[in-house]
Amino acid sequence: MNNEFPFCIFIVDDDPFCLQLYHYHLSSLGYKNVYAFDNGKDCVKSLALQPDLILLDHYMKPMNGMDVLKQVKRNNPDIFVVFISGQEEIHLPIVAMDNGAFDYLVKTDVTEDKLHLLIEKIQLIKKLPH
Repeated sequence: MNNEFPFCIFIVDDDPFCLQLYHYHLSSLGYKNVYAFDNGKDCVKSLALQPDLILLDHYMKPMNGMDVLKQVKRNNPDIFVVFISGQEEIHLPIVAMDNGAFDYLVKTDVTEDKLHLLIEKIQLIKKLPH
C-alpha cells in the first residue's frame, strides 16, 4: 500500500511518551500528514483538517475519549476512530464500537506492524464504492 497519498492521521493522547511513540511508528511507515494532540478539545477544534483516522486514548481530561468520539462522529461520521487505551475493561471496547469506533487496541499490544495493518485495512475500506 502506498503511504505517500494524502492520508491525514490525528493522534490524541495525554501521555507524551505514547504520542511520541505512535508518531514515530507512523513516520517510519511513511505517513507525513500526522498531527498530535495531548487533549481531546484540541482534536475536536482541528477537525477542519479532515482527518481520515483518529487514534484516540480513552481516559483524558478535560474531555474523555468517548466524548471526543461522539463529537467527531457528529461532525463527520466517515472519520475512522480507533481507540488505543491502557484500559482492558471488557465493556469499554463494546461501548466504543457502539458509538462508532472502528477498533479498540490495548496500548501494550500496539506495534508498528499492527498500526500498519490497521491503516492498510482502513485505506482499502475508503477505496470501496459507497
